[in-house]
Amino acid sequence: MINRYYSFGQYLKEVFGKKVYKVNVDAGFTCPNRDGTLGMSGCIYCNNVSFRPPSCAPELSLSEQILNGIVHVKNRYKAELFLVYFQPYTNTYASVEKLEKLYKEALSFPEVVGLAIGTRPDCVDEEKLELIQALSKNHLIIMEYGLQSIYDKSLEYIHRGHDYVTFLKAIYKTYEMGIPAGAHIIVGLPTETRDESLQMADEINRHPIKFLKIHQLQIVKNTVLAKMYEKNPFKVFDYEEYLDFVIDFIERLSPDIVLQRLFAMAPEDILIAPKWNRSKQQILNDINKKFEERNACQGSKCSFTRHRCLRS
Repeated sequence: MINRYYSFGQYLKEVFGKKVYKVNVDAGFTCPNRDGTLGMSGCIYCNNVSFRPPSCAPELSLSEQILNGIVHVKNRYKAELFLVYFQPYTNTYASVEKLEKLYKEALSFPEVVGLAIGTRPDCVDEEKLELIQALSKNHLIIMEYGLQSIYDKSLEYIHRGHDYVTFLKAIYKTYEMGIPAGAHIIVGLPTETRDESLQMADEINRHPIKFLKIHQLQIVKNTVLAKMYEKNPFKVFDYEEYLDFVIDFIERLSPDIVLQRLFAMAPEDILIAPKWNRSKQQILNDINKKFEERNACQGSKCSFTRHRCLRS
């Protein structure tokens, strides 16, 4: 079977020789865009319920969450190795002492081979990166930066609280310290044309971004964006349109970038739009079918690096 894109599962198997599964945790962090440092309401699209898995239970201790997650995934998938994913809010937004305690607690489990740390590019500094660099000597530590867009007009629209240059400074500092890092982007913002969204692939190729998560814009309840959409509805991706878009985007993307996520999936009970009414597996199957129909692969329209779409 031809691998049409470089998946995160494939990458982890190359590194560790077997499948590695994520255990998601909520370590009780907040965000400078919510605690009054930059703002109180967060980014306009943000409702953490929309991307916090049910397994994240902040009322439990970190160790209890990890243990419960490991037991659940072991029973379901016969898993042996795990990455602990610090997901909700900004997971470097604390003192170095607190971060060290939490990260080391997560790495104390013998089955845990590393961490994925979701954060903002304006919430890291040299001291925090030095801690992560030290932990990286014996574990895989991935920094996941919320970029959302390369366009300052879009970052202003979503009330992100930082500009694109801030992201670039963080990603290069992380790279210079030998720490693998990735970006999260949102496509389909009403501030951008389709071509502008596609051009983000070309821009991402230019920088030391190892991992990428692609999210289509979703409008969920109890957000500023939901109120804006209710008052003045704007176009969002329909299903077939997004399938074509994501293939176009991945074709332009360097084949050496690891794709951690190809679409977002907010819980149906809070999702306002777009309503696709498909399961995660159905969407993945349709993306793979679209790749085959078009005989496309990651990097096939990228001029930056050699193709790796014939990996089998």
